[in-house]
Amino acid sequence: MALLRTPRTLRFASYNIRKARGLDGRRNPGRILDVLNGLQADVIALQEADKRLGDRPAALPMRMIETQTDFEILPTAKNEVSLGWHGNAVLLRKGVEAGGVQRIDLPGFEPRGAVYFEIDLGPLSVAVMGAHLGLMRRHRRLQLERLATHVQSADDAIILGDFNEWSTRRGLEPLTPRFTVLSPGQSFHAARPVAALDRIAHSGAIIMTEAGVEQGKLARQASDHLPIWADLMLPRPSVALNT
Repeated sequence: MALLRTPRTLRFASYNIRKARGLDGRRNPGRILDVLNGLQADVIALQEADKRLGDRPAALPMRMIETQTDFEILPTAKNEVSLGWHGNAVLLRKGVEAGGVQRIDLPGFEPRGAVYFEIDLGPLSVAVMGAHLGLMRRHRRLQLERLATHVQSADDAIILGDFNEWSTRRGLEPLTPRFTVLSPGQSFHAARPVAALDRIAHSGAIIMTEAGVEQGKLARQASDHLPIWADLMLPRPSVALNT
């Protein structure tokens, strides 16, 4: 179904799916996919998309994504069983062209990483990164510095993910002054949202037209985080998406 947005506006979303384990204790990939389909997003960054042990198999079966959604999986994994890198995976609506995939190691005590890619919109290429930041603020600041440095030569850039930052005033300093950090709303804990841990940062030339948190009944059961989304107007003309 066609989305009622201008051709140069894309909907970006971020969702920590907790390995598809819901608040009822059950792993239910189909429930997660239903939530993802309902977001009507063009680009979705997932966190905790793979299990932690062994080869880190995908928490969302790839075949289910292929048959039950209109998304394609960005190739960020280093093996054939994982969906992403350090649990960070990206889904792209069919018709969104992307390339230049890179895996970024992030500093800190915990093993953390981010994924980088570029969206091809005809005359424009936008740098996008999906990340799941650490539990300690001093490590998160180092990680944000790494991400900001990685895209310092890009004209336009977007960072999506679970920032793990509880404060609304501190901890995000490495992103200023270039980035605007969006906190669409309280996304954690899904049963009783009290913190805006999930955020979207974009460079100043990109304009946010609308943003929100998916708070439907299904989303409140599917994971301990709620998904966030933002409609971002890109600063140069882009091609229309096939829907």
